[in-house]
Amino acid sequence: MADDLPYLARGAKPIATQSSVLVSNSRYLNSPALRDWLATAFLRKSGKDSPTTLDAHELYGILGTLFDVPRIEALFTQERARWPELDRWFSEGFSSNFTVDELLANPEGSLGYIFGRYLRDNGFEIDIVPRFEPRNQFEYFSLRSGQTHDLEHIVCGGGFNIIGELVPYFGRLSNLPRFLDAELMGLIHPGQLLGALRLISRTGLHYPQSFPTALRAIRCGMDVGEQSGPYFMAKYEDVFHLPLAEARAALGIVGAVDLDSAEASLAWEEYQ
Repeated sequence: MADDLPYLARGAKPIATQSSVLVSNSRYLNSPALRDWLATAFLRKSGKDSPTTLDAHELYGILGTLFDVPRIEALFTQERARWPELDRWFSEGFSSNFTVDELLANPEGSLGYIFGRYLRDNGFEIDIVPRFEPRNQFEYFSLRSGQTHDLEHIVCGGGFNIIGELVPYFGRLSNLPRFLDAELMGLIHPGQLLGALRLISRTGLHYPQSFPTALRAIRCGMDVGEQSGPYFMAKYEDVFHLPLAEARAALGIVGAVDLDSAEASLAWEEYQ
């Protein structure tokens, strides 16, 4: 009888199926590759044998097989019809082509110089993903998002470490839903969502001393996302020469507070 069931177990309605394999009404749950990624990325410890950046690379490879591109394209087209600024952004299709030397030619303390020093000092490349010619709106959105991600670390106040990664993640998760259709957001943001949540889960499970810092990073990102303009369309290249505070203002970034570097660096050490 239902009264004999634990309170939280009541209301379940098993559904019969003729399928011989796991099947649900979720495209994400139906993906064996994604289920394996989730179990690993959410539950594992961090280590140099499998860099945290590899998680994201693998995730986007999996999601590439799951995105409903025709529906995403239809929704982007719909959004462009109601929002002239977005239409102009897509029509221009601007793509970055600057070099590290060009970044370092900017004044010390400027956005461009800060970014250039980060790249040069760590031996990193400018492009998180290789540059390519977008074939549709979603590919352009994805390309530009990759090109600006590291810059969002700087302008949103996250710093360049794993804890700081939560700042641009939650900045976008809080910012874009304010400007774009909810259904569109649900289709284009699983990478941001799952990428962010894996860091929260791993930190809470294995690095509890760093969890308060992770929560502060989330709040820092949300403050920027909730208060700023639609900075996913920002043309950072126009403000590389400006000091960081002035660059933030010119880009419409509001509420950015740099996450305490010493605190974040200490938390980062736990991931090594």
